[in-house]
Amino acid sequence: MASGKNALIVGASRGLGLGLVETFLQRGWRVTATQRSASPGLAALSSDALLVETADIDDDAAVDALHGRLAGQSFDLIFVVAGVATQAHDPAHAVPRDVAAQVYLTNAISPVRFAETFLDRLAPKGLVAFMSSILGSVALNESGGWETYRASKAALNTLARSFEIRHHEAGFGVLLLHPGWVRTEMGGADADIDVATSVTGLTDVIEGHLGQTGTAYRDYTGKTLDW
Repeated sequence: MASGKNALIVGASRGLGLGLVETFLQRGWRVTATQRSASPGLAALSSDALLVETADIDDDAAVDALHGRLAGQSFDLIFVVAGVATQAHDPAHAVPRDVAAQVYLTNAISPVRFAETFLDRLAPKGLVAFMSSILGSVALNESGGWETYRASKAALNTLARSFEIRHHEAGFGVLLLHPGWVRTEMGGADADIDVATSVTGLTDVIEGHLGQTGTAYRDYTGKTLDW
């Protein structure tokens, strides 16, 4: 059965983003998916309900151009999935300043800037989602490691809460989502779950949260995470 809902999935060329596109399409959503460069995975999908666009969230001009190309569209969900984990295994002092700065920009600043630009494209009582991580939880950091990545996701969580508070009167919801430890290029072959398990859970959480306001920090099973 068609859901009649419309989603914008940002950073959908492979892995979790691509899996989310497939899952939402299967559930009857119309999906606009963005890629930074040509994606064989997206190209292989055949659906009249899918529109593929190209944009880099770190490029303000490209985001503005995408905003213009999507004029007139309204999205029930805007989900920024894009992120990087450059030199994630190195301690913060060993990561070059420009690399650490770029991780912060891509994982924290650019997603919120994208959401700000596209807020006028969000449907009434719509939902803005950001791909966060349990590693962004300060309270749950008992093992250390992944220092610059952890810091970037903690920053994303903070900025996303402030974003929702600033726009609270608009009456939309914000979800920060942990996908689990997933067997992707970033997660590695030893991760706990496959892409299908993660994206099915994430989609369930999103669909269950539609129409709600405020900010929530959840994992793919719907569990609330400590900040």
